[in-house]
Amino acid sequence: MSIAGAVVLYAVLWVLCFFFFLPRQIKTQKESGKIELGTPHSAPTNTRLKSKALWTTLVTTLVWLIICIVLIYGDLQIEDIDFFGRWGDGSYG
Repeated sequence: MSIAGAVVLYAVLWVLCFFFFLPRQIKTQKESGKIELGTPHSAPTNTRLKSKALWTTLVTTLVWLIICIVLIYGDLQIEDIDFFGRWGDGSYG
C-alpha cells in the first residue's frame, strides 16, 4: 500500500466512524426544556463534538492499523477477494 493510499484509507475511515459517533449521546432542546426561539424542538443542546472527534480518531486509528497490518504483512492479495474473476481468468491456483 502506498502512502497516499494509506492516507486516503484513514480519511475515509475517519469520516465513516465520525458519522457513527455523531448521533450518539445527543440531548435535544425538548428533553432539556430549553427551547430557543426559531429552532426546532429536536435541535441538540450540546453536541460534544470534541469528545466525538477524539473517540473517532482513536477508533479510526485502531481500525486503520489493523487493516494496514493485514494488507502490508498479511498474505491478502487482490486475487483473494476477487470472487467473480474480474481482474483475471479466475485460476489463481
